[in-house]
Amino acid sequence: MKRIITILCWKRQLTLIIASLLIVSQGIFPLTAALGEEKETEVLTLDDALRIAAEKNRDIQKALEYRNQVEAIYVTERAAALPQFVITAHAANSKDESQKAFGGLIPTKSNTRSVEVGLSQVLFTWGQVGAAIRAAKVGLATADDQLRLFRQAAFRDVSASFYDILLARELHAIAKQDLEQKIRRHDEAAKKYAAGVATDYDVLSGKVDVENAQPAVIQTENLIRISRERLRFLLGTDAKEVNVKGILEAVISPCAEHQEAEEIARKKRPELSDLRHRIQVAEELIKIANAGDKPRLDLRAGYGWRDLDLGQDLQANGQAWSAGLFVTYPIFDGLRTRGQVAQAKSNLASLKIDEAKLLDSIRLEVRDAVNAVREAGEIIKAISGTVARAERLLAMAEKGYEYGVKTKLEIDDAELNVVQAKGNLARAKRDYLVACVNLERATGMLGEKEPEKETPTAKKNP
Repeated sequence: MKRIITILCWKRQLTLIIASLLIVSQGIFPLTAALGEEKETEVLTLDDALRIAAEKNRDIQKALEYRNQVEAIYVTERAAALPQFVITAHAANSKDESQKAFGGLIPTKSNTRSVEVGLSQVLFTWGQVGAAIRAAKVGLATADDQLRLFRQAAFRDVSASFYDILLARELHAIAKQDLEQKIRRHDEAAKKYAAGVATDYDVLSGKVDVENAQPAVIQTENLIRISRERLRFLLGTDAKEVNVKGILEAVISPCAEHQEAEEIARKKRPELSDLRHRIQVAEELIKIANAGDKPRLDLRAGYGWRDLDLGQDLQANGQAWSAGLFVTYPIFDGLRTRGQVAQAKSNLASLKIDEAKLLDSIRLEVRDAVNAVREAGEIIKAISGTVARAERLLAMAEKGYEYGVKTKLEIDDAELNVVQAKGNLARAKRDYLVACVNLERATGMLGEKEPEKETPTAKKNP
């Protein structure tokens, strides 16, 4: 009977070993494929990712196209101040039988042909043309502000996604270590059970621990895939796979004070600069609308050749020219100009209100960003030694369990503390790095420096 039990125990142990190997292989080989051993996978550092985002990110490309549109608008508005040349050609035949009533004094048929170069040049528009050109020129500055805005947003998202991948790797490594630890403990329980010094409860408990640890490995492995896909989307690399290299390490550095960060944000935030440029455009639009009922002066001239054939040997041709100054004065336009001026002034007032509101929003955002950096830094300092202490407790619990002075429950608690401590530290490092990026974004400094330069908040592998 004892021999039968021993054979059954060895069979169960062999089955558990095979299952454990399958679990580990499921955790390792899919991860190897997911982490970028494919031929088409491009492995990037953070600087590489930021450089690619500056070139291929869809939002940044759209901002560049917006600048092209603004430049086209500027060229269009500037054309109003430049002379306009038009070439016209004319050929016509006419016949009017009613002219016979004059007894043949006026021919009934006429043939005319002409070619002429016309010139028109605005001379005075009460400041309308000049204001339009200045508004369009300021619009070029708003396009630069929009480009900075989208670039900073892209850099923030790419950096956060980069750190998310590193965090997912850390969590996956922690989950794998926890699973391997439970597999070893289960194997040890099976050996003791075969030797007759452990119960079936110990083996079954170990098996349940192994099965409960497997979902964390699968979830973190999928988290790596999701994070990589998000980074690929932000970089705009189409179907090409991307991966990152680096370690999740944070160096705590002194954080700026609220007042200092707010002063920087007032000078550097692209949204604020864009709104101030729009206010300048709105002021020019008031001048344009106000000139709607004012007189304007234009120069018009033409030079060409004409041929006139009236029949009955009445034919002549030769040069023809004309030149003149034309004054246009809309005395009454149905109060249209007054309404346009009121509308432009209201738009200017709304933009100034938006500026005040944006300043309040920036002040709040900067303070939240500074507080988040400080909070994350303090958390890292508070739990930096927790991992080592938790691992020491686990080693003591395992040794005590081996000598029979510790229970299985104490080992489970120690293992849970190790997993939580490692996970909390990894998340704290990621949160600190992302908080530093958000602070740079809140102050308007993100992306203003060269991406290739080393940042003081992240340590990357060479």
